[in-house]
Amino acid sequence: MPRLEGGKLGTFSITFFVIAAAAPVAAFVGASPVLFSAVGPATPLIYVIAGLLVALFAVGYLRMGRTIANAGGFVVYIARGLGNRWAAGAAGIVIVTYLSLQVGLWAQFGVFAQQLVTRVTSLEIPPLVWIVLFLVVTTALTLRGVDASLRVLGTIIVLEILVVAALVVAVVAERGFGVFQFTGFNAESLFVPGFGVALLFAFSCFTTFEATVVFAEEAKDPKRTIPRALYLVIAFVAIFYFIGTWAVSGYIGPDRVQGVAETEFATMIFDVASQSAGTWLTLSIEVLVVTSFLAMLLGVSNMFARYLFALGRARVLPRSLAKLSDRKVPTRAVLVNSVVVLIIVAVFLLAGADPMGVVYSWFLSLGTAGFISILFIASIAIAAYFLRSGDWRTHAFSTVIAPIASVIVFAVIGLITLANYDALLGGGGDIAKWLLLALPLAFIVTLIVSLRRKEIDFSDVKL
Repeated sequence: MPRLEGGKLGTFSITFFVIAAAAPVAAFVGASPVLFSAVGPATPLIYVIAGLLVALFAVGYLRMGRTIANAGGFVVYIARGLGNRWAAGAAGIVIVTYLSLQVGLWAQFGVFAQQLVTRVTSLEIPPLVWIVLFLVVTTALTLRGVDASLRVLGTIIVLEILVVAALVVAVVAERGFGVFQFTGFNAESLFVPGFGVALLFAFSCFTTFEATVVFAEEAKDPKRTIPRALYLVIAFVAIFYFIGTWAVSGYIGPDRVQGVAETEFATMIFDVASQSAGTWLTLSIEVLVVTSFLAMLLGVSNMFARYLFALGRARVLPRSLAKLSDRKVPTRAVLVNSVVVLIIVAVFLLAGADPMGVVYSWFLSLGTAGFISILFIASIAIAAYFLRSGDWRTHAFSTVIAPIASVIVFAVIGLITLANYDALLGGGGDIAKWLLLALPLAFIVTLIVSLRRKEIDFSDVKL
């Protein structure tokens, strides 16, 4: 049975991968104005709430993960808790989810790359050209193995942290520590009609945390490394956005920030950077937004290739996806992922679809809905696993209370997603709503495949 090379990744290596896949600067520039327009000065609290919800899920998730070191992520957990057939069906949702996220994010990257190059050189090069060029680059780096990817990711992550730190320092230097105001940190400001939309966008900043477990096979001492990496990721993401948005809110003014976000959505963060530090910081953020997307897409490419590898090894997908190169890289999985993403993006863009209003909006929304669906199923699986094992008698919080609470939380978030799907789509796209059918259809297709393949089995992945 093929296995990825163990003992390669430590806590910080895995943390770099997952944080890079979260694209902190790109999400800070692109998502925080949405939150500001929805809940105004309560935005920093939304990121903390999202982080706490993910941490709640992580309690049972990590306890169950003590006996799992497999690149199959949530699917393996579902197999342990609900059985191989449910896991096979969930694999279909996972595939749609991560392909959708990549398609949407590549489209957004193409637009940002085009805008940056046009500003610097005045050249108008279509987004598809940049997508093809850098998809080749990220594929090549993924094929070279995790070491090559880590060198790139580590550099970009450090620069992302520095540029946001520079923004916060510039804001404080101009206005003093008085920018950190507690106005808006109350229930009246938080629980407003825009709360659901804000929570969804904040939650999307944590969607790559599953990668910590996907890299478990390659981790050094996974029983220690994975929990440390996951909690580091959750803490970093929550604190990063909390401090950054708190400083921006105080600089603009808690009473004005919501209105500014509504009218100056695309330039809000850049305006704060320019006013507080000058054009050098604005240009630095613009460059880091583009490189942040590359880091994110490189991280997701590495993660999802290992997912496909694990699903091929479990015989849910063709066994050929489980083949490894001499460097222990799932080369076929890497190439299949890149080719499928490129085909989908190219078909839409060549057909004249708007890369932001259609491709990014439609596919990122579908990916977000899929991810929440998987978390809901995984929460049920974790609770079922512990209820059968009997561990709940001695470790009630981590084995029963936290998993059942997660089931309830993600059921509610799922309902919020459906109720606010128009907002995720940017206020339009009736056709896009039909794409949601891809999730149950994918579940049914992979479930049917599993019924025809009696040999599907995740049991060989136990430590």
